[in-house]
Amino acid sequence: MLATCCRCAVIASLVATPAVAQSLSTADQIPQAPASPTGIFDSTPPQGPQGSSSVSRFFRATLNDFKQLPSHENLILAGVGGLAAASVRPMDPGVTQGLSSSRQMGDLFSPGEMLGSAAVQMAAAVATQVVGHTSGNRRVFALGSDLVRAQIVTQSLTLGIKLSVQRTRPDGTQYSLPSGHASTTFATATVLQRHFGWKAGAPAYALATFVAASRVQVQRHYLTDVALGATLGIIAGRTVTLGRGDTRFALGPSVVPGGAGVNFTLVGRH
Repeated sequence: MLATCCRCAVIASLVATPAVAQSLSTADQIPQAPASPTGIFDSTPPQGPQGSSSVSRFFRATLNDFKQLPSHENLILAGVGGLAAASVRPMDPGVTQGLSSSRQMGDLFSPGEMLGSAAVQMAAAVATQVVGHTSGNRRVFALGSDLVRAQIVTQSLTLGIKLSVQRTRPDGTQYSLPSGHASTTFATATVLQRHFGWKAGAPAYALATFVAASRVQVQRHYLTDVALGATLGIIAGRTVTLGRGDTRFALGPSVVPGGAGVNFTLVGRH
């Protein structure tokens, strides 16, 4: 049982809360948010007559995020994630049965439904942006903006694939592939890691593990569903945070003996 949990747990996502943003909102804790490479992202909270201009920049930045999706790095991530999902597909029935057969597991993973829902993820992202706006903190506002844009991108991709593939869930309902809980929470985790490094990234992906495993445990998703969802979340989170930080880790699903894993690669600024 533990081995099965471990294989599932490495494909995951994270719930973000405004409390995280507030606890990291001081100048000595949050790095200065640079402008995006395109120059259209405005991290300044909209105030007075500049509000409409800032909102316009936000939507332009979001449109630009979609344009930047077909990048070389994202295509590599998509390929690796697709390979990982395909490789673990034979394990789908066994992993689902193993996780769902324990009542204790059900009690343990029950909060995952709420923590990883698209509504909670988007609400937390918007709340973070509001906190930055009302407090006048540009760094928190920039974080919230990235979180909101990551949710827009990943939820759009997830819904599009769900409607196209229409895979049946383990419980017999529709739209199993990919996992929306995995994609949205993994997007959040990636944004947090890109902003703050591993002081936020490590607990983010740890909680992400819990959310992804919970979706398999309640028979709402297969292991392949959360693998692809994680891939989409990584791609979305990475795309909206291009240019942030000096040294970061690239994250990508990978195939390992007996299951799937996550590769961590040290990369320079990009």
